[in-house]
Amino acid sequence: MANFPPETILLQTACRGADDPAPEVLAEALIALHGQAAGLALLARIAPEPVEIAGELGALIARSQPWQRALVAQTVADCAAMLDTGLSALSTLTRRGQDTAAPALVLWREFHAARAAMVAVLAPESRP
Repeated sequence: MANFPPETILLQTACRGADDPAPEVLAEALIALHGQAAGLALLARIAPEPVEIAGELGALIARSQPWQRALVAQTVADCAAMLDTGLSALSTLTRRGQDTAAPALVLWREFHAARAAMVAVLAPESRP
């Protein structure tokens, strides 16, 4: 496994143009993603988290480098795909009258881990 920081691996030209989303676009995508996660939290029988992107996370996105925004955009897209398919499967369980708490909690934990990794990309100094 490589120990190089991503900025030395990713070419700067690879993160320009369409691959460098604006901070406002990323914040909107994160709000939509957290909306999906709120529905998942209800199925997992846990309290949904507040959708507060304008705070510290919004400031991190605004200060981020193009390579960081590219990785965050990819993480958001991956999480959205994961939640779309997972919520679809959970709705099938709901229609069958089956309990969704355990599988929804597993999906919630996957989302939570991906989100933590995304925040670590934005704030590398906060990593342990």
